[in-house]
Amino acid sequence: MKQEFNKRKPAEKGGKRIGKSLPPKTTGFAKSKSATASKSVAGDQKYSTTEKKRVYRKPKTEGIRNIPKKSNPTGEMRLNRYIANAGVCSRREADTYISAGMVTVNGIIVTALGVKVLPADEVRFDGTRLNPEKKVYLLLNKPKDFVTTTEDPHADKIVMDLVKDACPERIYPVGRLDRNTTGLLLFTNDGDLSKRLTHPSHTMKKVYQVSLDKPVTMDHLQQIADGIELEDGRIAADAISYISNEEKNEIGIEIHSGRNRIVRRIFEHFGYRVKKLDRVMYAGLTKKNIPRGKYRFLTEKEIQFLKMQ
Repeated sequence: MKQEFNKRKPAEKGGKRIGKSLPPKTTGFAKSKSATASKSVAGDQKYSTTEKKRVYRKPKTEGIRNIPKKSNPTGEMRLNRYIANAGVCSRREADTYISAGMVTVNGIIVTALGVKVLPADEVRFDGTRLNPEKKVYLLLNKPKDFVTTTEDPHADKIVMDLVKDACPERIYPVGRLDRNTTGLLLFTNDGDLSKRLTHPSHTMKKVYQVSLDKPVTMDHLQQIADGIELEDGRIAADAISYISNEEKNEIGIEIHSGRNRIVRRIFEHFGYRVKKLDRVMYAGLTKKNIPRGKYRFLTEKEIQFLKMQ
């Protein structure tokens, strides 16, 4: 006979009900309703009707808002913040290194937390002197007619005018772009990174879009890729091609050389005139979401990417 396991049978009269709710168990901490009610009544009798209606209100804090921060003309700061601003580690990690005796202030090992130091103090971490200034990394989409320099009394417009209100730290451009060249320009106060990115031995990837006065022949593209001789030596593009869905006078060129006006001179060598030159990529960073003449700060991920190159 076929046995069915999933069907319920109707309860028979007089039989034991399955799932019948049991009376709630009382624990040692449970109180009877009568006891609770009597206590409530007794409590209500202690206070008058007026007293029961009183509501506690938080005292007004008008006049306490917008309290100005205390000025700190000496520039004094906690030691862990000093170390964090130098780019060594986070403040929490700095406390660990301080406790371990890896930090000295003016030649004395400091292990106590909460110690404050001045900008003029000599702070060393594992024997290396630290710079307390916070590291800043900023990417500008440079417009035309701005000179890449920190100051020039003879120039009407310099790139520093575009980033002067970006941060209190003193930043400077990494490398340079000609007055008539537009596109990406990196600013920072990180001297070590700037030196590494601009060193001739460092193959920093830079991509330009070049607009020329006439179409470029395939033969000239091949010669630029293979290498040509200029007055200051041989130069070859890392990559070069026509730009998709554009005329043959729109060229994309990737090059890592930092020689002066190198992209313009390459095309002038073949008799072309550069009408527009735009740097669209620098060290893996692009112009995305940066309008011409505007800037943005790099993300932590982008900063780490630059330091790994």
